[in-house]
Amino acid sequence: MSAPLTSLHRCCQRSALLLLVARRQWCSSSASPPPPPLPRHRRLLLFLTQRYYDIEMLVNWKSQLKRKWLEWKNIGPRSSWRSEVTSQYYVLRLRGGFRYAGQSEWFRADHRGRFRQDFLKHKGTPLEEVDMSHTDINFTGLRNLASQQSLRTLKLRGCPYVDDWFLSRLHVFEDCLEELDISHCPQITTGGLAALRNLKGLKRLDVSSLPRIEIAGLVVILLEEMLPQCQITATGYNLDLSQAGGEKEVEELSQRQR
Repeated sequence: MSAPLTSLHRCCQRSALLLLVARRQWCSSSASPPPPPLPRHRRLLLFLTQRYYDIEMLVNWKSQLKRKWLEWKNIGPRSSWRSEVTSQYYVLRLRGGFRYAGQSEWFRADHRGRFRQDFLKHKGTPLEEVDMSHTDINFTGLRNLASQQSLRTLKLRGCPYVDDWFLSRLHVFEDCLEELDISHCPQITTGGLAALRNLKGLKRLDVSSLPRIEIAGLVVILLEEMLPQCQITATGYNLDLSQAGGEKEVEELSQRQR
């Protein structure tokens, strides 16, 4: 049982107890006038007390349904699709976009998730750029792109399910990936960024506005040491190390490296 639901349950129990005591006092005294109608918020608390476990069951059911829906979206296309267009269909189903190698045209789904079948004309052609920004791609779904060993650009801006486990799986593109955008991803931590050291061919990396990064200036320094050939973009932070005590941490890390 989660903490918010437990607190709500206790509050509702106290209110229901007060209402029950007041009702008994009124029933015991026949001469007293009937009590005034209960305020709206008291009636709501009484209803929540009587239906608490039903509401908790609905909340848990909604959470499970959302999790299963996310797993289904990332499990990959149906078996009727040929293996050479598995990656393309997966990207379009999640309302992302891609561009084939040697071409300038982008293929994307519309706001309703519908897309044209023109991409089937280029089956067998590798993907060069994939844009999954603001989609529900997760660790499981990344395996649908693992076969694209000519992928140079991967954009994951604002993806809510891109986390440290996801970054640890990006090593499958260590020989081809040159540009990576993981900005505005709320689940990425400093520990997950360490997995990017395997991407030795990376030339551009965007780590802007990651809310779980505490000392951004130190993180940028560490990334520059891991990927010296990479141009790193990190906006939306206070990069002053002195305000966060980062200078001391840099010295400690330098001594450990020695």
